[in-house]
Amino acid sequence: MKVKMGKRVVNLVVGTGFLRACAKNSEVIVLSILSLSGFVLGQLAHRFVEIHRIIYPLLKTPSFSLYCYFLPIIIFVAALDVDFYILKNVFWQVLLTGSVSFFLSLTIIGYVAMKFSKEIWDLQSCMLFSITLSIIDPLHSVNSLKTIGVSKMNSDIIRGESLIICAITSIVIELFRTKILHSFMFTEIYAFINLFLDVFGSITCGYVCARIIRFIFIDLFGNTLTNVILCFSMVYMTFYIAEVFGMSGIIALITVGLNLDSLSFKPRNELIITKFLIMFSSVYHQLIYTFFGIVIGCGQIKYFKIHSVVFILILFVSLNIVRLFTIVLVSPIFMHSSYEYNWRWGIVITWSGIKGVFNLLLAPEVYNLAETKIRSPHLCILCVQMISLLTMGINSYMMTQSARILGLCSISLPRQMAMRNAIQHIQEIIQNTITLFKTEKILTNVNWTLVEEKTRIEYIIPSDAVKFSHVSQSGEQESPTDEDLTEEARLHVAIIQMSSFEKQCNDGILSVSAARILIGATKSYCPIQGKFMSIYDVSNYVRSRSWLVKFKSILTYLEYHKEKPCFIASGNSKFLFTIYQIMFSEEFEYAEYIITLMYIYPMIVHLWPIARELNVSALLSINYYFMLLYVLQAALKIIILKRKYFQQCWNTLEFFIMVIGLVDVFCVYSVKLRPENILLIQVTVVIGYFRIIRFLPIIKVIIPVLINIVDVLIKKRLSLMYSITKGYVKSQEDTKLLIKQISSRESIYQKLYDILETNRRDAVKELGLIEHEGRDVVIALKSKHAIQTVIHKAQKNLTFLWSRGIIDNHEGIEMNKVLLTKIKALNNIPMAIPPPTPDKYLPNIIWLENKEILIEFFKERAKLAYFDYGDIICKEGEMPQGIYLIISGMAILHSSPPSFGIDNTLRPGRESKSMFTEFCTSGDIIGELNCLLKREIEYTAICETTLQACFISLEDLYEGFDVFWPSLEYKIWLKLALRTASQYFESSLVGEDLTFQKCVDHNHAYVETLSSYNEMVIDNATMKFVIIVYGSVIDMKTEEPYFAPSMIPKTCEQLQGTSDLSKLLIILAPEPANNINTNTTVTVLQKSTFKRETLILGPSLSAALLLGGPMLQTSRP
Repeated sequence: MKVKMGKRVVNLVVGTGFLRACAKNSEVIVLSILSLSGFVLGQLAHRFVEIHRIIYPLLKTPSFSLYCYFLPIIIFVAALDVDFYILKNVFWQVLLTGSVSFFLSLTIIGYVAMKFSKEIWDLQSCMLFSITLSIIDPLHSVNSLKTIGVSKMNSDIIRGESLIICAITSIVIELFRTKILHSFMFTEIYAFINLFLDVFGSITCGYVCARIIRFIFIDLFGNTLTNVILCFSMVYMTFYIAEVFGMSGIIALITVGLNLDSLSFKPRNELIITKFLIMFSSVYHQLIYTFFGIVIGCGQIKYFKIHSVVFILILFVSLNIVRLFTIVLVSPIFMHSSYEYNWRWGIVITWSGIKGVFNLLLAPEVYNLAETKIRSPHLCILCVQMISLLTMGINSYMMTQSARILGLCSISLPRQMAMRNAIQHIQEIIQNTITLFKTEKILTNVNWTLVEEKTRIEYIIPSDAVKFSHVSQSGEQESPTDEDLTEEARLHVAIIQMSSFEKQCNDGILSVSAARILIGATKSYCPIQGKFMSIYDVSNYVRSRSWLVKFKSILTYLEYHKEKPCFIASGNSKFLFTIYQIMFSEEFEYAEYIITLMYIYPMIVHLWPIARELNVSALLSINYYFMLLYVLQAALKIIILKRKYFQQCWNTLEFFIMVIGLVDVFCVYSVKLRPENILLIQVTVVIGYFRIIRFLPIIKVIIPVLINIVDVLIKKRLSLMYSITKGYVKSQEDTKLLIKQISSRESIYQKLYDILETNRRDAVKELGLIEHEGRDVVIALKSKHAIQTVIHKAQKNLTFLWSRGIIDNHEGIEMNKVLLTKIKALNNIPMAIPPPTPDKYLPNIIWLENKEILIEFFKERAKLAYFDYGDIICKEGEMPQGIYLIISGMAILHSSPPSFGIDNTLRPGRESKSMFTEFCTSGDIIGELNCLLKREIEYTAICETTLQACFISLEDLYEGFDVFWPSLEYKIWLKLALRTASQYFESSLVGEDLTFQKCVDHNHAYVETLSSYNEMVIDNATMKFVIIVYGSVIDMKTEEPYFAPSMIPKTCEQLQGTSDLSKLLIILAPEPANNINTNTTVTVLQKSTFKRETLILGPSLSAALLLGGPMLQTSRP
């Protein structure tokens, strides 16, 4: 029988697939055909015994079993698609909407059902029927909106409301079930306990299960198939665990779905798991509609009259009226809380009351839970199924048409401009690629006209998605204002930042918790019009860690410090010395704790009235005994410590406990003398309860443990905040590379650049402050990140060798397991690593190359320099005294625009007076360039914190140049040149491994020096990039000047120096010479405007900085 049933299910699924293909994926048509087919099959089973034998096992299935079989996956898929952060911002509004919708449906639909079906249904059945129809399907309610590109926020409001109504309905239905099953013990307290378990217990259960699922999914050794099976299993396991322990499985699954996001899955796994769950959800929908069609067909047709059709139509109209009333009531709240919500969205959401599977699965409960059984249970199911199909067809169509007519799915003018910029940019990339391919000998006989025609992109915006701007009186279309463009650009910036956070997380740069916080903060601030999220907003979102620091300071103050004073001999020195030895022994301290713990049992007896009456004399004797011990303990300490006894807070507390105990003993003795004094008895009873403070001294044992726990929490928070801030800085840098594609208007571009640069500087400052606060934590985090980077690079190399067949499949899997094991072992790295001693920082100077002879040379001459907050390390215009290698602390550099060795007279039109600001932290070097040139310092360095630096004087540095001539000076220039190139031209140098050590060892790049009027020939066959990093040159052929920093174009063949000293970074092409990287970006610093104009000729738009260290940057591009 089970085999036959399985075959029928498979046949149904296959048939449904053909139906979906024929109906062009129209869900309502497919479900209507399946329902009708089920009805016909039920009628045949009603008339023919052979078919009835086949259908009968289906009819025996309990309705609650169907509820448990099908609903968990459907609810989980719906909750998984909701953005938790969007829902959190409007949670109370959505909760209010769901509650109002539920109670309005309960009242109005119940009244309508009672009015038109009072002959066959009683009041309780009508209430259960109205509860069933109050549910909004969480999947179908927004499916039609997702296909036309409406706002994610508004669709999540609809889906969030439907999930809340599902949760409320499941609680109410569960109360009805409980009342029937446990009617003999169903009381108000029992109902309150059930309600508490359904809400708070289910949420807790769902949160715990979500954490377990996250832990399973992030396992590095888990494969996709295992994750899919575990996800499917955990959904049902969560539901059944919650139901078994008296909680709501629906609420638990909603909590699980909301707590899972894209970061909960490994890269590319989310799509596979989601598609798998959606497939099962779709199959479940088809099975349910077919099954209930069969159930209706097996019923008696005599109840299906014209009155039933009228009743269904009246219910359909009533449900939409209820929906309209609900939206009218809650619209003022939504309009106040969200600037995206307006009356147009109110109209669209009015049509979102679509019914579905949840309503059908609860329809049998109208019959099962009612005390008076209705005569026509099939009529109830028919009404629910017909209303479900009507709303699924009519309401979905009206939602889509309303959104289109009211312009809610239209594309705004700023968005259209951004799309045109993106399409134009892609078309330029395609055209440049074709131009470069034309030079390949193997492609000379290609029909390039056909290639250009077939690769031309012409994206036409659909007519119903075009949002026309206001047309002026002259008939010309007005362009969008700067405010509109800025707001659209702000939303683009938020999207780019979230993509950057997710990419950093997938690359192992950012931890999952830090990425989740950053994405959550971005989504929280995104709805605020005109708001660009700063690092201070992120800090407020995470909440301040000051309470931990304050709590630690309180614990440190309360920590028990056992100070052993020197013993001073006196007259009776032998006795005092004995007391001195006893009191400061470990045994005496342990005896104190044992005495305190021993009093637990007498205290329990004292607080228990019955036991206290039976053991009055014993309690009095024990109290006297313990008070004797407390007095003896205090007396011994006072004899030795004298006045110092009260300087320790714990001694003061013990003395206070002793005094309260003596007062207690005195009161008890007074009651024996005057047993008729009621007031004295009451005072004695109250003081007796104060005996509980005798357990307070035991806290001093716990305080060291609490301090260690708080220290760990503070270090975790510091580590998290450092990761968050570093990830934020990287996202700002990534966004700055793409703002040209966001908006082509110069004013908007400049405004975005200034905002991003300001936010980046603030974040870098926060990085320095965090590093100053917890150096050991930051060192551990940086070490972990360095290990991760190395292992990830090894994984990429392994993947390359694996894909080329150099390593076979088995070896590749085993080697990958080794690397994954090392990544997993990073979780065991200590949270804090002590910073190295100052002399260990010299190997961090990259141009010393970690060579022992160079390190020893400068170690003998280096000095430690200390600066307080606000001290000036060096001033702009002063001659350099040497270089400073920062060991700890942070300094801020202020300067006018850097000259790069060029006189301002050579840059006509340069009028920028903007100040440059940069922050330097541990490991950064101040003063390298000025010491090389022996020229005035171009910036002022001020300490933002207390700062410790390793100072190498100018004389010692030049002595090193003489001893290690010429390699040392050249390597400093190479380091500065590489840093300038990576900072100003990172989009051009994507894929170039410009590490200092590789350039030194393999001569991949080198620095060329040009004096005034000296010439240099550029060989484009061997030189891939030529970048002027200091000074200025001129093209001998066109007499075009180039000022540092700029990249020399490929058309230039010969250069001549025009400054006293010019430095050029030459990046060599790999062998063979014709394999030159064709992704080229020409960046020229124009002499007239001092603005960088970038012509993007390759698809790469972002790259990581290759070298760290301080670099003066402008706040203008």
